[in-house]
Amino acid sequence: MNFIHQIAIWLSFKLSIVFIVGLPITLLFWAIKKKDKAIMKLLSNYWKISILFFISLILFIGKENNSLIVFNLSTLLMSISTWFWTDINLELGEYNLWNPISITTKIWRWGLTLITINFLIITLNHSECINLISSPSCKEWLRPSENLYKMIKYSFNFLFGANFSEPVAKFLGLFSLGIYILGLIQWLAIKLPKTGRNSGFSNIYDN
Repeated sequence: MNFIHQIAIWLSFKLSIVFIVGLPITLLFWAIKKKDKAIMKLLSNYWKISILFFISLILFIGKENNSLIVFNLSTLLMSISTWFWTDINLELGEYNLWNPISITTKIWRWGLTLITINFLIITLNHSECINLISSPSCKEWLRPSENLYKMIKYSFNFLFGANFSEPVAKFLGLFSLGIYILGLIQWLAIKLPKTGRNSGFSNIYDN
């Protein structure tokens, strides 16, 4: 059973590379080329939200005990952000059924949603990791961040001549998380009451 869980986590992270990073980047350049304001705005909002996902990876590197909670919250918020905007949903609904960029966007949104649900299910099956990611039984959750750790460590050493360690990663992750939370609270308290679920994508070039 443990082997199955390891495979499930490994496969989920591999798929997440496609739906969390690969497809959104592709869609963004595609939308810019097509001058598709709705999808451009959708992706713009998505990338703002997805910062939390990358913060969670930094927290994984720092072996912050609650990093798995942040990770799942990030994927949940990213999924919500792709369905949240009513004006974008209406615009996409008016596209031709076989419009390639529309089909790809739908595949991406549903794929991201399913990955989010999958991560939540796997997390519940690893309940001991929710508040103690440094536990030996949770090492599979930390492995995907190892390559990122090596890349950041090399970059830190090259750019600053400094060593990027787990404590540094934990500090940077928690600091970034604090800033992110403040930004989210500000948006919820100030901007959301004014605009609601209207993204204002038609004015994207005016912003």
